[in-house]
Amino acid sequence: MYRIFPLLCLLTLGCSSDRATTKAETPTVAAEAQAPPEREAPKAGPAPEAPQRTGDPKAGYQAILDAAYVNCGVPSRLYGGAAILGLELGGAPAPGRADSLPFYLSRLKTRSGQEVVGPNCLSCHAGFINGKLVIGLGDTQQDYSDTSYMVSELSPATLEAVSALAFLSKGEQAELEKFAQRLRTVMPYTKTAVRGVNPADNLAAILFAHRDPKTLKWHDKPLLEPPPSVVVPVDTPPWWRMAKKRSMFYVGAGRGDHARIMMTASTLCVDTMEGARAVDKVMPDVAAFIRSIEPPAWPWSVDQKLATRGRDVFEDNCAECHGTYRDDPGHTYPNKVVDLADIGTDPMLARGASQFAHRFIDWYRKSFYGETARLEPQKGYVAPPLDGIWATAPFLHNGSVPTLATLLDSSKRPRFWRRSFRSRDYDRDAVGWRYRTLSKGHRAGSGMNRSLYDTSIPGYSNAGHTYGDSLSQSERTAVLEYLKTL
Repeated sequence: MYRIFPLLCLLTLGCSSDRATTKAETPTVAAEAQAPPEREAPKAGPAPEAPQRTGDPKAGYQAILDAAYVNCGVPSRLYGGAAILGLELGGAPAPGRADSLPFYLSRLKTRSGQEVVGPNCLSCHAGFINGKLVIGLGDTQQDYSDTSYMVSELSPATLEAVSALAFLSKGEQAELEKFAQRLRTVMPYTKTAVRGVNPADNLAAILFAHRDPKTLKWHDKPLLEPPPSVVVPVDTPPWWRMAKKRSMFYVGAGRGDHARIMMTASTLCVDTMEGARAVDKVMPDVAAFIRSIEPPAWPWSVDQKLATRGRDVFEDNCAECHGTYRDDPGHTYPNKVVDLADIGTDPMLARGASQFAHRFIDWYRKSFYGETARLEPQKGYVAPPLDGIWATAPFLHNGSVPTLATLLDSSKRPRFWRRSFRSRDYDRDAVGWRYRTLSKGHRAGSGMNRSLYDTSIPGYSNAGHTYGDSLSQSERTAVLEYLKTL
Protein backbone atom coordinates (compact mmCIF):
# COMPACT_ATOMS: atom_id res chain seq x y z
CA MET A 1 0.00 0.00 0.00
CA TYR A 2 1.24 3.47 -0.70
CA ARG A 3 0.17 7.09 -0.94
CA ILE A 4 -0.16 8.81 -4.27
CA PHE A 5 0.27 12.52 -4.89
CA PRO A 6 -3.37 13.65 -5.35
CA LEU A 7 -2.85 15.08 -8.84
CA LEU A 8 -1.33 11.79 -9.98
CA CYS A 9 -4.19 9.77 -8.55
CA LEU A 10 -6.44 11.78 -10.86
CA LEU A 11 -4.66 10.20 -13.79
CA THR A 12 -6.82 7.14 -13.30
CA LEU A 13 -9.85 8.87 -11.72
CA GLY A 14 -9.72 6.33 -8.91
CA CYS A 15 -7.32 3.83 -7.39
CA SER A 16 -7.38 0.07 -7.07
CA SER A 17 -6.91 -1.46 -3.64
CA ASP A 18 -3.95 -3.38 -5.03
CA ARG A 19 -2.70 -0.05 -6.36
CA ALA A 20 -3.34 2.55 -3.68
CA THR A 21 -5.21 3.42 -0.55
CA THR A 22 -8.65 4.98 -0.96
CA LYS A 23 -10.89 7.07 1.27
CA ALA A 24 -13.69 5.24 3.08
CA GLU A 25 -16.58 7.61 3.50
CA THR A 26 -20.31 7.15 3.69
CA PRO A 27 -21.52 7.34 0.08
CA THR A 28 -23.83 9.99 -1.18
CA VAL A 29 -26.00 8.50 -3.92
CA ALA A 30 -26.97 10.90 -6.67
CA ALA A 31 -30.59 11.70 -7.38
CA GLU A 32 -32.41 8.62 -8.57
CA ALA A 33 -31.75 7.99 -12.23
CA GLN A 34 -34.61 7.80 -14.65
CA ALA A 35 -34.50 5.30 -17.47
CA PRO A 36 -33.99 7.11 -20.78
CA PRO A 37 -36.80 6.90 -23.29
CA GLU A 38 -36.97 3.75 -25.36
CA ARG A 39 -35.27 4.19 -28.72
CA GLU A 40 -35.67 2.33 -31.95
CA ALA A 41 -32.85 -0.15 -32.41
CA PRO A 42 -32.02 -2.95 -34.82
CA LYS A 43 -33.54 -6.26 -33.86
CA ALA A 44 -31.28 -8.28 -31.58
CA GLY A 45 -29.45 -11.15 -33.20
CA PRO A 46 -25.98 -12.25 -34.35
CA ALA A 47 -23.54 -9.41 -35.02
CA PRO A 48 -22.27 -9.45 -38.63
CA GLU A 49 -18.57 -9.93 -39.30
CA ALA A 50 -16.56 -6.92 -40.46
CA PRO A 51 -13.01 -6.88 -41.90
CA GLN A 52 -10.36 -5.65 -39.46
CA ARG A 53 -7.00 -4.02 -40.09
CA THR A 54 -4.01 -6.22 -39.38
CA GLY A 55 -1.23 -5.28 -36.99
CA ASP A 56 1.74 -6.41 -34.94
CA PRO A 57 0.76 -7.59 -31.42
CA LYS A 58 4.22 -6.95 -29.98
CA ALA A 59 4.26 -3.39 -31.32
CA GLY A 60 0.70 -2.98 -30.03
CA TYR A 61 1.70 -3.79 -26.47
CA GLN A 62 4.54 -1.28 -26.62
CA ALA A 63 2.15 1.30 -28.05
CA ILE A 64 -0.24 0.79 -25.13
CA LEU A 65 2.62 1.53 -22.75
CA ASP A 66 4.47 4.26 -24.63
CA ALA A 67 2.45 5.81 -27.48
CA ALA A 68 0.95 9.29 -27.00
CA TYR A 69 -2.66 8.36 -27.70
CA VAL A 70 -3.93 10.27 -24.66
CA ASN A 71 -1.34 13.05 -25.11
CA CYS A 72 -1.73 14.97 -21.87
CA GLY A 73 -0.92 14.55 -18.21
CA VAL A 74 1.13 15.86 -15.30
CA PRO A 75 4.53 17.35 -16.22
CA SER A 76 7.13 14.63 -15.87
CA ARG A 77 9.32 16.85 -13.71
CA LEU A 78 6.44 17.31 -11.28
CA TYR A 79 5.88 13.57 -11.13
CA GLY A 80 9.57 12.94 -10.55
CA GLY A 81 9.73 15.63 -7.88
CA ALA A 82 7.02 14.09 -5.76
CA ALA A 83 9.59 12.23 -3.66
CA ILE A 84 11.23 15.57 -2.85
CA LEU A 85 7.88 16.69 -1.45
CA GLY A 86 7.87 13.66 0.85
CA LEU A 87 5.30 11.77 -1.21
CA GLU A 88 5.52 8.09 -1.96
CA LEU A 89 4.88 6.85 -5.50
CA GLY A 90 4.74 3.32 -6.77
CA GLY A 91 2.73 0.41 -8.09
CA ALA A 92 3.41 -2.72 -10.08
CA PRO A 93 5.60 -1.98 -13.10
CA ALA A 94 4.41 -2.95 -16.56
CA PRO A 95 5.84 -6.31 -17.69
CA GLY A 96 8.44 -5.88 -20.40
CA ARG A 97 8.96 -2.14 -19.96
CA ALA A 98 12.28 -0.67 -18.83
CA ASP A 99 10.65 2.42 -17.34
CA SER A 100 9.86 2.02 -13.63
CA LEU A 101 6.48 3.75 -13.95
CA PRO A 102 3.43 1.88 -12.64
CA PHE A 103 1.71 -0.16 -15.35
CA TYR A 104 -1.20 2.28 -15.65
CA LEU A 105 0.97 5.36 -16.41
CA SER A 106 3.06 6.35 -19.43
CA ARG A 107 5.76 8.94 -20.01
CA LEU A 108 5.27 10.80 -23.29
CA LYS A 109 5.88 13.98 -25.25
CA THR A 110 2.87 16.18 -25.93
CA ARG A 111 2.35 17.96 -29.23
CA SER A 112 3.70 21.11 -27.59
CA GLY A 113 6.96 19.27 -26.85
CA GLN A 114 6.49 18.92 -23.08
CA GLU A 115 7.26 15.64 -21.33
CA VAL A 116 4.35 14.48 -19.16
CA VAL A 117 3.23 11.42 -17.25
CA GLY A 118 -0.29 10.42 -18.20
CA PRO A 119 -2.76 7.56 -18.07
CA ASN A 120 -2.78 4.67 -20.49
CA CYS A 121 -5.32 1.97 -21.40
CA LEU A 122 -4.19 -0.25 -18.54
CA SER A 123 -5.76 2.20 -16.09
CA CYS A 124 -8.95 0.20 -16.65
CA HIS A 125 -7.80 -2.82 -18.66
CA ALA A 126 -5.41 -4.51 -16.26
CA GLY A 127 -6.38 -5.94 -12.90
CA PHE A 128 -5.33 -8.17 -10.06
CA ILE A 129 -6.62 -11.67 -9.43
CA ASN A 130 -5.18 -13.82 -6.63
CA GLY A 131 -2.45 -11.23 -6.11
CA LYS A 132 -1.26 -11.35 -9.73
CA LEU A 133 -1.41 -8.51 -12.24
CA VAL A 134 -3.20 -9.67 -15.39
CA ILE A 135 -2.90 -7.49 -18.50
CA GLY A 136 -6.28 -7.35 -20.22
CA LEU A 137 -8.34 -8.17 -17.16
CA GLY A 138 -10.92 -5.47 -16.47
CA ASP A 139 -10.12 -3.65 -13.23
CA THR A 140 -13.15 -3.97 -10.95
CA GLN A 141 -11.39 -2.59 -7.87
CA GLN A 142 -11.23 1.09 -8.75
CA ASP A 143 -13.39 3.60 -6.93
CA TYR A 144 -15.24 6.22 -8.99
CA SER A 145 -17.90 6.78 -6.36
CA ASP A 146 -16.40 9.91 -4.78
CA THR A 147 -14.56 12.59 -6.73
CA SER A 148 -15.55 15.52 -4.49
CA TYR A 149 -12.30 15.49 -2.54
CA MET A 150 -10.40 16.04 -5.80
CA VAL A 151 -11.96 19.43 -6.53
CA SER A 152 -9.58 21.44 -4.37
CA GLU A 153 -6.55 19.74 -5.93
CA LEU A 154 -7.80 20.73 -9.39
CA SER A 155 -8.55 24.38 -8.62
CA PRO A 156 -6.52 27.01 -10.51
CA ALA A 157 -5.24 28.38 -7.19
CA THR A 158 -3.90 24.98 -6.14
CA LEU A 159 -2.33 24.40 -9.54
CA GLU A 160 -0.63 27.79 -9.37
CA ALA A 161 0.81 26.94 -5.95
CA VAL A 162 2.01 23.54 -7.15
CA SER A 163 3.59 25.11 -10.24
CA ALA A 164 5.48 27.64 -8.10
CA LEU A 165 6.64 24.98 -5.64
CA ALA A 166 7.93 22.76 -8.42
CA PHE A 167 9.39 25.67 -10.45
CA LEU A 168 7.47 24.64 -13.56
CA SER A 169 8.08 26.42 -16.85
CA LYS A 170 5.22 28.20 -18.62
CA GLY A 171 4.96 25.27 -21.03
CA GLU A 172 4.72 22.79 -18.17
CA GLN A 173 2.16 24.97 -16.41
CA ALA A 174 0.05 25.04 -19.57
CA GLU A 175 0.10 21.26 -19.84
CA LEU A 176 -0.82 20.86 -16.17
CA GLU A 177 -3.73 23.28 -16.51
CA LYS A 178 -4.96 21.62 -19.71
CA PHE A 179 -5.02 18.20 -18.06
CA ALA A 180 -6.67 19.54 -14.92
CA GLN A 181 -9.26 21.46 -16.95
CA ARG A 182 -10.26 18.30 -18.83
CA LEU A 183 -10.60 16.46 -15.54
CA ARG A 184 -12.68 19.26 -14.05
CA THR A 185 -14.99 18.95 -17.05
CA VAL A 186 -15.51 15.18 -16.88
CA MET A 187 -15.54 14.56 -13.12
CA PRO A 188 -19.20 15.56 -12.55
CA TYR A 189 -20.20 12.92 -15.11
CA THR A 190 -18.08 10.04 -13.83
CA LYS A 191 -19.34 9.57 -10.28
CA THR A 192 -20.77 6.10 -9.73
CA ALA A 193 -23.05 5.09 -6.87
CA VAL A 194 -20.80 2.26 -5.73
CA ARG A 195 -17.19 1.20 -5.97
CA GLY A 196 -16.10 -1.38 -8.52
CA VAL A 197 -18.07 -0.28 -11.58
CA ASN A 198 -16.85 1.90 -14.44
CA PRO A 199 -18.28 5.16 -15.86
CA ALA A 200 -16.57 4.79 -19.26
CA ASP A 201 -19.72 5.19 -21.36
CA ASN A 202 -20.64 8.45 -19.66
CA LEU A 203 -17.03 9.63 -19.93
CA ALA A 204 -17.12 9.12 -23.71
CA ALA A 205 -20.41 11.02 -23.96
CA ILE A 206 -19.22 14.12 -22.10
CA LEU A 207 -16.02 14.21 -24.16
CA PHE A 208 -18.03 14.01 -27.38
CA ALA A 209 -20.26 16.83 -26.13
CA HIS A 210 -17.27 19.22 -25.87
CA ARG A 211 -15.77 18.49 -29.30
CA ASP A 212 -16.54 19.60 -32.82
CA PRO A 213 -17.08 16.34 -34.74
CA LYS A 214 -15.47 17.69 -37.92
CA THR A 215 -12.30 19.22 -36.45
CA LEU A 216 -12.10 17.53 -33.01
CA LYS A 217 -11.43 20.97 -31.55
CA TRP A 218 -12.15 21.19 -27.84
CA HIS A 219 -14.73 23.73 -26.62
CA ASP A 220 -14.94 24.67 -22.96
CA LYS A 221 -18.70 25.00 -23.30
CA PRO A 222 -20.46 21.87 -24.56
CA LEU A 223 -21.71 21.85 -28.14
CA LEU A 224 -24.22 19.09 -27.34
CA GLU A 225 -26.46 18.55 -24.36
CA PRO A 226 -24.25 16.64 -21.88
CA PRO A 227 -25.29 13.19 -20.67
CA PRO A 228 -27.11 12.92 -17.33
CA SER A 229 -24.70 13.22 -14.43
CA VAL A 230 -26.11 10.00 -12.96
CA VAL A 231 -23.88 7.26 -14.34
CA VAL A 232 -25.23 4.05 -15.86
CA PRO A 233 -22.47 1.70 -14.68
CA VAL A 234 -20.62 -1.01 -16.56
CA ASP A 235 -18.36 -3.80 -15.41
CA THR A 236 -15.03 -3.49 -17.26
CA PRO A 237 -14.87 -6.56 -19.54
CA PRO A 238 -11.66 -8.54 -20.23
CA TRP A 239 -9.80 -7.72 -23.42
CA TRP A 240 -9.28 -11.35 -24.46
CA ARG A 241 -12.94 -11.60 -25.49
CA MET A 242 -12.16 -9.48 -28.56
CA ALA A 243 -10.46 -12.46 -30.22
CA LYS A 244 -13.96 -13.84 -30.80
CA LYS A 245 -16.26 -10.81 -30.80
CA ARG A 246 -17.55 -9.14 -33.95
CA SER A 247 -18.88 -6.13 -32.08
CA MET A 248 -17.80 -4.00 -29.14
CA PHE A 249 -19.58 -2.94 -25.94
CA TYR A 250 -22.25 -4.76 -23.96
CA VAL A 251 -25.03 -3.60 -26.30
CA GLY A 252 -23.13 -4.66 -29.42
CA ALA A 253 -22.83 -1.04 -30.52
CA GLY A 254 -19.27 -1.00 -31.82
CA ARG A 255 -19.39 -2.00 -35.49
CA GLY A 256 -16.87 -1.75 -38.30
CA ASP A 257 -13.21 -0.97 -37.62
CA HIS A 258 -12.53 -1.98 -34.00
CA ALA A 259 -9.15 -0.24 -33.98
CA ARG A 260 -10.82 3.10 -34.74
CA ILE A 261 -13.36 2.53 -31.95
CA MET A 262 -10.64 1.64 -29.46
CA MET A 263 -8.85 4.95 -30.00
CA THR A 264 -11.82 6.87 -28.59
CA ALA A 265 -9.71 7.21 -25.43
CA SER A 266 -7.80 9.90 -27.31
CA THR A 267 -10.81 12.24 -27.09
CA LEU A 268 -9.62 13.31 -23.64
CA CYS A 269 -6.73 15.32 -25.04
CA VAL A 270 -6.18 14.95 -28.80
CA ASP A 271 -7.60 18.18 -30.24
CA THR A 272 -6.78 18.07 -33.96
CA MET A 273 -7.39 15.86 -36.97
CA GLU A 274 -3.63 15.64 -37.47
CA GLY A 275 -3.22 14.31 -33.95
CA ALA A 276 -6.06 11.84 -34.37
CA ARG A 277 -4.62 10.44 -37.59
CA ALA A 278 -1.24 10.01 -35.89
CA VAL A 279 -2.87 7.98 -33.12
CA ASP A 280 -4.83 5.95 -35.68
CA LYS A 281 -1.60 4.68 -37.23
CA VAL A 282 -0.69 2.67 -34.12
CA MET A 283 -4.18 1.41 -33.28
CA PRO A 284 -4.21 -1.64 -35.62
CA ASP A 285 -1.19 -2.89 -33.65
CA VAL A 286 -3.04 -2.24 -30.38
CA ALA A 287 -6.09 -4.13 -31.65
CA ALA A 288 -3.85 -7.01 -32.77
CA PHE A 289 -2.31 -7.22 -29.30
CA ILE A 290 -5.73 -7.23 -27.67
CA ARG A 291 -6.87 -10.08 -29.93
CA SER A 292 -3.70 -12.02 -29.06
CA ILE A 293 -4.25 -12.07 -25.29
CA GLU A 294 -4.92 -15.46 -23.73
CA PRO A 295 -7.09 -15.66 -20.60
CA PRO A 296 -5.49 -16.81 -17.36
CA ALA A 297 -5.95 -20.47 -16.48
CA TRP A 298 -7.75 -21.55 -13.30
CA PRO A 299 -4.86 -21.82 -10.79
CA TRP A 300 -6.33 -24.51 -8.56
CA SER A 301 -7.35 -28.15 -8.97
CA VAL A 302 -10.43 -29.21 -10.96
CA ASP A 303 -12.63 -32.29 -10.60
CA GLN A 304 -12.31 -33.41 -14.22
CA LYS A 305 -15.10 -36.00 -14.02
CA LEU A 306 -17.53 -33.42 -12.65
CA ALA A 307 -16.34 -30.86 -15.21
CA THR A 308 -17.02 -33.29 -18.07
CA ARG A 309 -20.56 -33.75 -16.81
CA GLY A 310 -20.88 -30.00 -16.50
CA ARG A 311 -19.78 -29.54 -20.10
CA ASP A 312 -22.70 -31.64 -21.27
CA VAL A 313 -25.16 -29.65 -19.14
CA PHE A 314 -23.62 -26.40 -20.38
CA GLU A 315 -23.85 -27.38 -24.04
CA ASP A 316 -27.49 -28.40 -23.63
CA ASN A 317 -28.51 -25.21 -21.83
CA CYS A 318 -26.00 -22.38 -22.40
CA ALA A 319 -24.16 -22.91 -25.70
CA GLU A 320 -26.90 -21.40 -27.86
CA CYS A 321 -25.84 -17.96 -26.60
CA HIS A 322 -22.33 -18.44 -25.20
CA GLY A 323 -20.92 -20.96 -27.67
CA THR A 324 -18.97 -24.20 -27.24
CA TYR A 325 -15.40 -24.70 -26.08
CA ARG A 326 -14.22 -28.11 -27.24
CA ASP A 327 -10.87 -28.41 -29.03
CA ASP A 328 -12.31 -29.46 -32.36
CA PRO A 329 -13.51 -27.80 -35.59
CA GLY A 330 -17.05 -27.63 -34.23
CA HIS A 331 -16.04 -24.99 -31.68
CA THR A 332 -18.37 -22.03 -32.10
CA TYR A 333 -19.20 -18.62 -30.64
CA PRO A 334 -22.43 -17.14 -32.06
CA ASN A 335 -21.85 -13.42 -31.34
CA LYS A 336 -25.46 -13.21 -30.31
CA VAL A 337 -27.21 -10.11 -28.99
CA VAL A 338 -29.97 -11.33 -26.68
CA ASP A 339 -33.15 -9.27 -26.77
CA LEU A 340 -33.78 -7.17 -23.67
CA ALA A 341 -37.18 -8.79 -23.14
CA ASP A 342 -35.51 -12.20 -23.07
CA ILE A 343 -32.41 -11.50 -20.98
CA GLY A 344 -34.31 -9.37 -18.43
CA THR A 345 -31.21 -7.71 -16.98
CA ASP A 346 -31.08 -4.04 -15.99
CA PRO A 347 -32.44 -2.20 -19.06
CA MET A 348 -30.99 1.31 -18.72
CA LEU A 349 -27.89 0.86 -20.86
CA ALA A 350 -29.78 -0.95 -23.62
CA ARG A 351 -32.41 1.79 -23.75
CA GLY A 352 -29.95 4.37 -24.99
CA ALA A 353 -28.02 5.72 -22.01
CA SER A 354 -24.67 7.53 -21.99
CA GLN A 355 -22.78 7.49 -25.31
CA PHE A 356 -25.54 5.41 -26.88
CA ALA A 357 -28.09 8.23 -26.82
CA HIS A 358 -29.10 9.48 -30.28
CA ARG A 359 -27.13 12.73 -30.19
CA PHE A 360 -23.84 10.99 -29.41
CA ILE A 361 -24.40 8.29 -32.03
CA ASP A 362 -24.95 11.10 -34.52
CA TRP A 363 -21.79 12.91 -33.32
CA TYR A 364 -19.80 9.72 -33.82
CA ARG A 365 -21.19 9.23 -37.35
CA LYS A 366 -20.10 12.76 -38.38
CA SER A 367 -16.68 12.54 -36.76
CA PHE A 368 -13.28 11.20 -37.77
CA TYR A 369 -14.13 8.03 -35.86
CA GLY A 370 -17.19 7.45 -38.02
CA GLU A 371 -15.12 7.26 -41.21
CA THR A 372 -14.47 3.54 -40.69
CA ALA A 373 -16.53 2.63 -37.63
CA ARG A 374 -20.02 3.23 -36.31
CA LEU A 375 -22.14 2.98 -33.19
CA GLU A 376 -25.21 0.78 -33.66
CA PRO A 377 -26.49 -0.07 -30.18
CA GLN A 378 -28.91 -2.97 -30.04
CA LYS A 379 -31.94 -3.32 -27.81
CA GLY A 380 -30.34 -6.10 -25.82
CA TYR A 381 -27.01 -7.37 -24.51
CA VAL A 382 -24.27 -9.45 -26.10
CA ALA A 383 -23.84 -12.90 -24.56
CA PRO A 384 -20.04 -12.89 -24.15
CA PRO A 385 -17.61 -15.72 -24.80
CA LEU A 386 -16.77 -17.35 -21.47
CA ASP A 387 -13.03 -17.94 -21.84
CA GLY A 388 -11.39 -17.11 -18.50
CA ILE A 389 -14.81 -16.39 -16.98
CA TRP A 390 -13.60 -17.45 -13.54
CA ALA A 391 -11.31 -14.38 -13.32
CA THR A 392 -13.91 -11.80 -14.35
CA ALA A 393 -16.15 -11.52 -11.28
CA PRO A 394 -18.44 -9.77 -10.54
CA PHE A 395 -20.95 -10.64 -13.25
CA LEU A 396 -23.61 -9.14 -15.54
CA HIS A 397 -22.93 -5.96 -17.50
CA ASN A 398 -23.15 -3.81 -14.36
CA GLY A 399 -21.16 -6.05 -12.00
CA SER A 400 -24.17 -6.65 -9.77
CA VAL A 401 -23.68 -10.39 -9.09
CA PRO A 402 -20.61 -11.39 -7.04
CA THR A 403 -20.21 -15.06 -8.05
CA LEU A 404 -21.08 -17.51 -10.80
CA ALA A 405 -22.96 -19.61 -8.25
CA THR A 406 -25.38 -16.74 -7.62
CA LEU A 407 -25.56 -15.99 -11.34
CA LEU A 408 -26.78 -19.55 -11.98
CA ASP A 409 -29.34 -19.38 -9.14
CA SER A 410 -31.11 -16.02 -9.08
CA SER A 411 -32.81 -16.83 -5.76
CA LYS A 412 -29.39 -16.67 -4.07
CA ARG A 413 -28.35 -13.27 -5.38
CA PRO A 414 -27.81 -10.73 -2.60
CA ARG A 415 -29.74 -7.47 -2.86
CA PHE A 416 -27.22 -5.55 -0.74
CA TRP A 417 -23.68 -6.88 -0.52
CA ARG A 418 -20.11 -5.83 -0.01
CA ARG A 419 -16.70 -7.30 -0.70
CA SER A 420 -13.21 -6.59 0.54
CA PHE A 421 -11.69 -5.56 -2.83
CA ARG A 422 -8.67 -7.70 -1.98
CA SER A 423 -7.67 -9.74 -5.02
CA ARG A 424 -6.93 -12.83 -2.92
CA ASP A 425 -10.36 -12.81 -1.27
CA TYR A 426 -11.69 -15.32 -3.80
CA ASP A 427 -14.31 -18.02 -3.31
CA ARG A 428 -13.18 -21.09 -5.27
CA ASP A 429 -16.42 -22.99 -4.73
CA ALA A 430 -18.79 -20.19 -5.73
CA VAL A 431 -16.34 -18.94 -8.41
CA GLY A 432 -16.19 -15.23 -7.67
CA TRP A 433 -15.60 -12.75 -4.88
CA ARG A 434 -16.35 -13.54 -1.28
CA TYR A 435 -19.08 -11.21 -0.13
CA ARG A 436 -21.15 -10.30 2.88
CA THR A 437 -24.92 -9.91 2.58
CA LEU A 438 -26.38 -6.80 4.21
CA SER A 439 -29.93 -5.92 5.22
CA LYS A 440 -29.96 -2.30 4.05
CA GLY A 441 -28.83 -0.31 1.06
CA HIS A 442 -27.56 3.22 0.55
CA ARG A 443 -30.94 4.91 0.48
CA ALA A 444 -32.02 3.12 3.65
CA GLY A 445 -29.30 4.92 5.58
CA SER A 446 -27.17 1.88 6.32
CA GLY A 447 -24.07 3.98 6.96
CA MET A 448 -21.87 1.53 5.06
CA ASN A 449 -19.00 2.78 2.93
CA ARG A 450 -18.97 2.75 -0.85
CA SER A 451 -17.96 -0.91 -1.07
CA LEU A 452 -21.64 -1.71 -0.52
CA TYR A 453 -23.33 -2.74 -3.77
CA ASP A 454 -26.99 -1.68 -3.68
CA THR A 455 -28.96 -3.43 -6.44
CA SER A 456 -32.06 -1.31 -5.76
CA ILE A 457 -30.42 1.72 -7.38
CA PRO A 458 -31.60 2.27 -10.98
CA GLY A 459 -28.97 0.92 -13.36
CA TYR A 460 -27.54 -1.42 -10.71
CA SER A 461 -30.20 -4.15 -10.70
CA ASN A 462 -29.17 -7.81 -10.45
CA ALA A 463 -32.35 -9.10 -12.13
CA GLY A 464 -32.49 -11.22 -15.26
CA HIS A 465 -30.35 -13.96 -16.77
CA THR A 466 -32.42 -16.56 -14.91
CA TYR A 467 -31.61 -19.45 -17.27
CA GLY A 468 -29.72 -21.36 -14.58
CA ASP A 469 -32.79 -21.46 -12.34
CA SER A 470 -34.18 -24.38 -14.34
CA LEU A 471 -31.16 -26.54 -13.53
CA SER A 472 -30.94 -28.82 -10.52
CA GLN A 473 -28.42 -27.99 -7.82
CA SER A 474 -26.20 -30.89 -8.92
CA GLU A 475 -26.30 -29.64 -12.51
CA ARG A 476 -25.34 -26.14 -11.43
CA THR A 477 -22.42 -27.53 -9.41
CA ALA A 478 -21.23 -29.46 -12.46
CA VAL A 479 -21.50 -26.40 -14.71
CA LEU A 480 -19.49 -24.35 -12.22
CA GLU A 481 -16.72 -26.94 -12.31
CA TYR A 482 -16.73 -26.90 -16.11
CA LEU A 483 -16.57 -23.09 -16.25
CA LYS A 484 -13.34 -23.24 -14.25
CA THR A 485 -11.72 -25.03 -17.19
CA LEU A 486 -12.50 -22.41 -19.86
